[in-house]
This record gives sequence, structure tokens and C-alpha cells, in this order.
Amino acid sequence: MSTKDLKSGQNELFVSPDGDEARAFFREKSRAPEPKLSSVGEAVRTLLDDGDYIAIGGFGANRIPTAIVHEIVRQGKKNLGFAGHTSTHDFQILVAGECFDRCDIAYIIGLEARGLSPAARRYMQSGRIRVTEWTNAALAWRLKAAAMGLSFIPARTMLGTDTFVYSAAKEILCPFTGQKYAALPALFPDFAAIHVHEADVYGNCRVQGVTISDQDLARASKKVVITTERIVPADSIRARPKETFIPFWCVDAVIEVPYGSYPGNMPYEYFSDEEHLRRWLEVEKNPEEYERFIKEQIFDTESFNDYLNLNGGIENMSRLRAKELMIDKV
Repeated sequence: MSTKDLKSGQNELFVSPDGDEARAFFREKSRAPEPKLSSVGEAVRTLLDDGDYIAIGGFGANRIPTAIVHEIVRQGKKNLGFAGHTSTHDFQILVAGECFDRCDIAYIIGLEARGLSPAARRYMQSGRIRVTEWTNAALAWRLKAAAMGLSFIPARTMLGTDTFVYSAAKEILCPFTGQKYAALPALFPDFAAIHVHEADVYGNCRVQGVTISDQDLARASKKVVITTERIVPADSIRARPKETFIPFWCVDAVIEVPYGSYPGNMPYEYFSDEEHLRRWLEVEKNPEEYERFIKEQIFDTESFNDYLNLNGGIENMSRLRAKELMIDKV
């Protein structure tokens, strides 16, 4: 096959894949083991600017950094780019604030078996959002390329599909075999938020259960905010170094946010609040009711604790914790 026969996806590449450009940024980033404790409000205010490209950790509605996503909406951040990798309730929240105007799409709008988000569907069909399509694997491998300091990674995903047509990938020939591959451009987010089970004050993190691409996300992103169920002593991290999933030198801010994935699931900690998630989907059907709901749940709350208290507080979280632990024993 001649290189002149190779195809390119027709849609926009939102982030420069230049590995050397990214390395120049990371070279100046401090790697000193310094305490990085912060607050949700301060982290979003100082580390995220309008127009940045963001990515959210977790998988579906599991282990999502809900407090940070709420705060992005509450502070009125706008014109963001967004990596819709395995995005469900986090996407739903960002839509409520109309925070992004461009989106790399793999999995959005749907809340898995719970159904489709009417508000997210309206937003994406409004014509206001620039979109580029990928598969879940493609977005994961784009982060992998960035974590490796490369400008792209070869893969076979999307070849021969309409997803490739509406992506920003390019066909290339393997220099060893002549086989055709899709070149997936590296993805270097400006800002990432990841929720974890445990972290020390320096940003060394532990995660239990599914990890998806969060390790690569932490390495690929220019600024990383960690919310954690609990802060643990640094000696505890050093005593079991193999359990460190994200190292401190990737992290810019650490915030202790108990129940921080609510209403999503936190593996081995608490189950998802399915009633609350159903309520979101139901109120979204009526734009006026939806507007009142978002005002009540996000804009009229000053903190994530206010949000938790509004939705049953510690009593509800204890119920969800018992449900998760019971499932774990079956």
C-alpha cells in the first residue's frame, strides 16, 4: 500500500500531541515531596482556567471526584475541553453548568443501565459543542501515549469504521511489516481530577478495585487534583510502597473528601445512590424543574458536605456503606 492511500479522520484535534512541548512543561514542574493539602474551592480556583482541557478519573459512576466537578460548575468555569472517556454522572454535572464547548467522545450521555441523560442529550444536540469521536480504548491509549512522552501510539482500533472517519486519528504503515495501523495522538489534559481511597499529604495515592486509565491520566495531565476518602500517614505509604498507585510527583493538590464519589459507587466503601441518580434523570425531562434542582443541589450549597446533608447526610451514607459491604461478602 502506498502512503498516498492512507486516510485521516476528518474531525478536530483539541490538544497538541507534541511530546516535547509537554515535556518542557513537566520539566519545570516541582517534584519536591512537599505537603499539598488544599480545599476544593482553592484547587479549582487556582489550578483550572477557563478554556482549559480537562479529564475526570474513575470509571462510569464509580470513584468519580464529584466534589471537584460540582465546584467547577459552582465557580462557573467555561469553554473547557473535555475527555469523555468513561463518563456518566460527571458528564451530567458538567452539562448542568454548560462548562465545556468541545468534547472528545467515547462514552457520554448514557448512565449505563440507568438510561440516557435528557439534559446531556439536549446539550450535545444543540450544535454548540464541537465533537471528535474515539473508542474507549482509543482515548485510553491516547493517555498512555502521553504518559510515555510520545506524540502518538499505534493501534488497530477504529480502522474501517465511521468512528475513525469522525476522529482525528491517521492511518500509518508499520515500518517493519507494512501493516496498516491507526496513529492515535497523545492526549495531555491541562487539568485532571481523580478520587482515590487513600492519600498522604504529599499526594501518594492508593486505589482499590477498578483503576481504568487513572495512572496514565495522572502522568499525562499538566495539573492533577486528588480527592481522597481519607488522608493517611506518609509512613503508612512508605511501609507498603507497592500499593502506591499514583506517586506524589504527579500531584498538585490533595483534598480529604469523605464520601467524595457520592452519588457514585466507591468500591469497598459505599454503594451508589441509585435513587438520587434516578431523580437526576427524572428532573432533567422538565427544563424548569431541572433548573430548580441544579440550583438547589449545586449553586445553593457552599460545600460538598452541604450537598451530602441535603441528600440524607451520614444516615444515608451509612446505609450505602452497609449495602456495599454486604455485596462484597456475597
